[in-house]
Amino acid sequence: MKSAHLVCIMVFVGLSGCDIDNGFQDLQTYMDEVHARSRGAIEPLPVFRPYEAFAYGAAAMRSPFQPPVKIDPASQRRGLRDIRPDESRSRQYLEGFNIEVFEMVGTLSNGMGMQALVRGVDGIHRVRVGDYLGRNHGRVVEIDEASVEVVEIVPDGEGGWLERPRSLALRKRS
Repeated sequence: MKSAHLVCIMVFVGLSGCDIDNGFQDLQTYMDEVHARSRGAIEPLPVFRPYEAFAYGAAAMRSPFQPPVKIDPASQRRGLRDIRPDESRSRQYLEGFNIEVFEMVGTLSNGMGMQALVRGVDGIHRVRVGDYLGRNHGRVVEIDEASVEVVEIVPDGEGGWLERPRSLALRKRS
């Protein structure tokens, strides 16, 4: 019985805070003000320009962060016919990536010689002298504890080819 009285008192106190007579007069006043300001007109949607796709066409060009190949006009005329990539050989896996993505992270050596460890896009790979890496027919010519020396064969733009030396320096731990 005490609990029934307590529940009734709680309901009465809860409902006494409600003002039933006022209703939603303040909300109605606000709605009338907004309606008077807008006069019933709806602004048109803004005009959007359609999206134009951009096709990047410089993927095969030299990186702007690499120094340009300097061509000496005197040496350009001689020996260019002798330099040519071997198109008949089968391409190695690491030739499918740009040489800029590789960094030397270490070396291994045994009785068969020294190998370099290079980190690429998909992990760490071993390379030996004579292996190829990079898209420009880059051949590893020398490996020491601090660097991997690579010689790339690049077109000179006039039907000939140039050898361009590249070096992958050992990445120091930071």
